[in-house]
Amino acid sequence: MAAADPGVEPGDSLDAMPAALDFLALHHGRGFVLPNAWDPGTARLLEHVGFPALATTSAGIAFALGRPDGSLDRDTMFEHVARIVSSVSVPVSADLEAGYGATPDEVAGTVASAAELGVVGANLEDQVDGVLFDVDEAAARIEAARAAAPRGTFVINARTDTYFGTGAGAFAETIERAARYVEAGADCIFVPGVDDADTIRHLAAEIPAPLNIVAGLTATQLDAPTLFSLGVRRVSLGGSIARAALSLVERAGRELLESGTLGFLDGAISYADFQRRFGS
Repeated sequence: MAAADPGVEPGDSLDAMPAALDFLALHHGRGFVLPNAWDPGTARLLEHVGFPALATTSAGIAFALGRPDGSLDRDTMFEHVARIVSSVSVPVSADLEAGYGATPDEVAGTVASAAELGVVGANLEDQVDGVLFDVDEAAARIEAARAAAPRGTFVINARTDTYFGTGAGAFAETIERAARYVEAGADCIFVPGVDDADTIRHLAAEIPAPLNIVAGLTATQLDAPTLFSLGVRRVSLGGSIARAALSLVERAGRELLESGTLGFLDGAISYADFQRRFGS
């Protein structure tokens, strides 16, 4: 993997943010796990565990509101992202879906507003409603985001959804898009939907930036140590933790309704421990 130096280069913003630089530096180490929170409680718990940075999850936030992923508007998403950012002291990267805008200028406005909330980076997708943007348009959206948030102030994780429908040509198109997005200013490339180890290894070798793979999304589940061994530098979870938590709620409800037993409490953190954790 040919990755750029994480430091601020000539011509970059003179107002570099230490938190953003610290977050960017994680991408150039041996690999790190970036868990996704969906509210202040989950963010504080993940910070308490010891993660050096967190991300938000559009799916988790939507599910917690009883809505499907992709159905929230920008203002609603920002409201929840702001609460997460203000609840923790570690850097937070936001899931901004496709940038909440039809044009590059609108994407730039979204990124500028997100930076004002205190987030240090964001995912930006290259599709809406399952349809990929033309590569030139997608690159222009990344370029506009970069102009709105210069290097050293914001980490852009450019997501390409090529593995959700391109078929046999997915690898070549992913490499083409990744190169264009890096040229446009992306710091990291996010490729969800791929779970073949050899393919991931080749993506990591060919993409000229750190590679982000989401764990737990596909039927074949590769854990973080395996992904790091393949050259992945950032492992995120997307809505996986949220799905696991909400699945427990459903199982608890079924148990209570069907038998009235309390087996779902096995291993649960006590009330007193939660009081101490959230009171600190």
